[in-house]
Amino acid sequence: MATTSPTTCVEQIGETAGLVWATLSQNGPLSLAQVVKNVGRPRDLVMQGVGWLAREDKIWIEEEGRKRIVSLR
Repeated sequence: MATTSPTTCVEQIGETAGLVWATLSQNGPLSLAQVVKNVGRPRDLVMQGVGWLAREDKIWIEEEGRKRIVSLR
């Protein structure tokens, strides 16, 4: 009987990064709160996905007062 391994943490972060990218591609720049709401995954996971994209230089994060606005590069 073959068993499938559960999705690893790194795979979940990568998948969530893809969802973040798709959300920004469809909606344009959003606040971090809006990104979390639109992606629909746990906030910590979305933030890790945002970090992944930032590390790969795929997104830009700007501060507007108390908000941080995320957009694609």
